[in-house]
Amino acid sequence: RDAGNQSIQQILQNNVFSHHKSLFLPPLGKGKRLKQAKEEAIAEIDHYRLQREKEFRNKQTNVMGSQGNLSAKIEEQTTETVRNLTSSYHKNMESMMKKLLSTICDIKPEVHPNFRHAV
Repeated sequence: RDAGNQSIQQILQNNVFSHHKSLFLPPLGKGKRLKQAKEEAIAEIDHYRLQREKEFRNKQTNVMGSQGNLSAKIEEQTTETVRNLTSSYHKNMESMMKKLLSTICDIKPEVHPNFRHAV
């Protein structure tokens, strides 16, 4: 019966020890405190960096989004300009070709004013 009682006592002590380790452990040394502070600082810096990167990505998305709209507007204006030029070309091409051909083919023989006839 004493052996059973001792094992129960040991289990209870282990259970109490596991829940209250900080009460039974010696205080951290200076080196461990510095190491822990360094790890906490690194974690805080990483958290801050992630936050800033997220803000940067949001701003970049906003800027790129507005540039995307700008490029769509430019594309639309370019398409409209090409359409207008094509329409103007088809409308005026035949009359311009007739005018060009009539100017080229209209031959009027004349003597140039600087020509000196050798007699």
